Amino acid sequence: MRLRSLLFVPGDRPERMEKALGLGADALILDLEDSVALASKERARQAVREFVARVADGPALFVRINPLDSALVADDLAALAGLPVAGITLPKAEGGASVDDLCARLAGDYVVLPIASETPRAVFALGTYGGARLAGLTWGAEDLPAAIGAATAREADGGYTDPYKVVRALTLFGAHAAGVPAIETVYPDFRDLDGLAAYAARGRRDGFTGMMAIHPSQIAVINAAFTPSPDEIVHARAVVAAFAANPGVGVLQIDGRMIDAPHLKAARRLLALVD
Repeated sequence: MRLRSLLFVPGDRPERMEKALGLGADALILDLEDSVALASKERARQAVREFVARVADGPALFVRINPLDSALVADDLAALAGLPVAGITLPKAEGGASVDDLCARLAGDYVVLPIASETPRAVFALGTYGGARLAGLTWGAEDLPAAIGAATAREADGGYTDPYKVVRALTLFGAHAAGVPAIETVYPDFRDLDGLAAYAARGRRDGFTGMMAIHPSQIAVINAAFTPSPDEIVHARAVVAAFAANPGVGVLQIDGRMIDAPHLKAARRLLALVD
């Protein structure tokens, strides 16, 4: 499953869900949680069911349910039973045990995408994820500061303050330790596409393989940022070919630069994304 761009869509807005099918996102996250008011939860469940039932192809469909400890989750899961969605997005996840808990409640073999940093307890469980039913790992920079009474997660220039840099890094390494895609969190200012491009580029540089979006205008920018360029593909193929032509050699030279085992591993990872 290719997960460069994952667009949130409110579950109680069927017209937006319909429009989102043709926007170019790799996945849609149909939301039953934060973007849906309490009075609209049941209407959103019904709208999501009807939408998923009539969609034959297109982007992968995930549904973000309400937190496992909420009074709403049982109705969410009952509404999802049997639906042909790709997976479930789990908010307020607190480690691998949360994924196990959810999977035990699910009626179907759905994969799970945890939002893995929204509570203080969750931060200390970022290294506990794993398993075949994990679609990836992502994080958020909004709920956690609210949970601890912080004024914001960001500096005046938009960069993260030190505590949230730590959380981002732990999520990144937690995903790679689990062997699943690391998905960067949203960029809230959907009008600032230049800022988004720089943010997404940093994410890919650091090892994230995709990013969540909150607005259709962000999709093309995110897809471009997380798609290897033709030059990168050519270089990666050259690295793989050089080592294939020189078995048993640990260090080689390409274009005046030394390459070794980490470069080969990176090249293979990039080509796997392309393939």
